[in-house]
Amino acid sequence: QVQLVESGGGLVQAGGSLRLSCAASGRTFSAYAMGWFRQAPGKEREFVAAIRWSDVNTYYAASVKGRFTISRDDAKNTVYLQMNSLKPEDTAVYYCALKRGYGGSVYQLRAYEYWGQGIQVTVSS
Repeated sequence: QVQLVESGGGLVQAGGSLRLSCAASGRTFSAYAMGWFRQAPGKEREFVAAIRWSDVNTYYAASVKGRFTISRDDAKNTVYLQMNSLKPEDTAVYYCALKRGYGGSVYQLRAYEYWGQGIQVTVSS
């Protein structure tokens, strides 16, 4: 089993920054990738960013590319999402997820087997 715990969310003004953390525990050694998704009220959960464990390749949604950065700390089993130049449309619950298998794309929600509980990010205008 794998447990994922997000932290670092909160309220920030437009143009500001936040850093989300996702601490992983349990059987994380076989992870293929970890990702961040978000879900705004009344909308479907959408891909934000992902990082592949083997070669640290990173992937971003077009809406956040150039503003958000995903990174990892192997020693801490933690993945980060640095969010800069935040906009009101970034307001959502952000979820950390772990993809263990090789099937499916890192962009696909259904490809991830484990999920955190989610954390609120609110950007005021």
